[in-house]
Amino acid sequence: ESISVLNDALSQIESQGNVSMNSTSSGTVVSSSANVIGRELATNVYKYTHLEPILYALGVGMSTKDPDHLKFLFEGSEDFCCLPSFGVIPAQTSMFDGVPSLPGLNIDLAKQNLTTCVCSSCLTGQLTSVSRIADILDKGSGAVLLIDVNTYCGKELVCYNQFSLFFIGAGRFGGKRTSEKAKVTVNPPQRPPDAVISDVTTVDQAALYRLSGDWNPLHVDPSFAALGGFEKPILHGLCSLGFAAKNVLKQFANNDVNRFKAIKVRFANPVFPGQTLQTEMWKEGNRIHFQTKIKETGEVAIAGGYVDIVPALDKPSAQGPLKTAGLQSDLVFEEIGRRVKELGNELVKKVNAVFQWDITKDGKTAVQWTIDLKNGSGAVYQGPARSSADTTFTLSDEDFMDVVQQKTNPQKAFFSGKLKVKGNIMLSQKLEMILKDYAKL
Repeated sequence: ESISVLNDALSQIESQGNVSMNSTSSGTVVSSSANVIGRELATNVYKYTHLEPILYALGVGMSTKDPDHLKFLFEGSEDFCCLPSFGVIPAQTSMFDGVPSLPGLNIDLAKQNLTTCVCSSCLTGQLTSVSRIADILDKGSGAVLLIDVNTYCGKELVCYNQFSLFFIGAGRFGGKRTSEKAKVTVNPPQRPPDAVISDVTTVDQAALYRLSGDWNPLHVDPSFAALGGFEKPILHGLCSLGFAAKNVLKQFANNDVNRFKAIKVRFANPVFPGQTLQTEMWKEGNRIHFQTKIKETGEVAIAGGYVDIVPALDKPSAQGPLKTAGLQSDLVFEEIGRRVKELGNELVKKVNAVFQWDITKDGKTAVQWTIDLKNGSGAVYQGPARSSADTTFTLSDEDFMDVVQQKTNPQKAFFSGKLKVKGNIMLSQKLEMILKDYAKL
């Protein structure tokens, strides 16, 4: 079983998964592969707030015991962000919603015994996932269905997933065995690993992870697990993937989600909740090879895995705001200031908050602006907040203009790391009203 997640240097996530199923239905699974390839399966809308990324992080082993994990667990953290592997969550439903009703396939997922399920941005809002059949392969002992899932935030593509479903006993229909569209795993170097991290999963790990949306009873119901030939419920493959992804991110990218470019794995053996996942990692340039072993048995649970990372940028030296002229954002704040003078009393009643903006240029703070919609009749002025700011935003002058002009979704800017938020993050929804309704460019 295999899965991969690939994402661009900013925020795109591509993933390829392989789900193994024992078919209990009869008849030929593939009746017309030519008519199936390229067919759209389903469109699914995934609505969420900061709760879902936090719940996912907890499900893959993030803990407040580690200070580095706080930015994945606390929405009020200045660096609050989402684990890149979260991108598989909104894509799964779209895939499984569409497969059963696809013309040309004699498949009823309700009659499948799911022996192993192993697969694998916006602040608040919704993601829309569209799934299509990329290819279908004849492996002799079974049929492999490659499914592409494109996930959008508005009109922007934020995630691309590719799932590979293997149907035992559905092969020998005369199809091809390989596809140029499928991603391949890569074996690790033949030397001792450069780093090893062990995680002890809890007996309730699967019960916690399933709250992210994978409700397959295989992972919680002993009777259903027995039907699949397991002595007890097994851990989600995606959960094991999440453990490995977070370890590579911490060890080789300093937990910087902007440096996460791609991940690919092959699932080799199931894991039971309570077992220890041991991630072994090898650095080869910008590619981190890894495999995950079950420490108690020595078996390899994840094989042939790798994460491609983006090289780290040099950090700018710490210093105060620069006196930088000609910032485009200055014009926006000046216009907001004029609007606040006209409608300040009304806005203070609606918003009741102080916002500070730290605008950067070339990685350094260039100017600070404050929008005070809490005191008196409101005010907009250059400089840090004179009273305590309820929410502080940090982003570059260029990215600020893209957000204001709606070229970039602010939610995607947040999850890609371009926009950093400190303080009361929920107040940002009120500020969005100000930028849209009162900043006339």
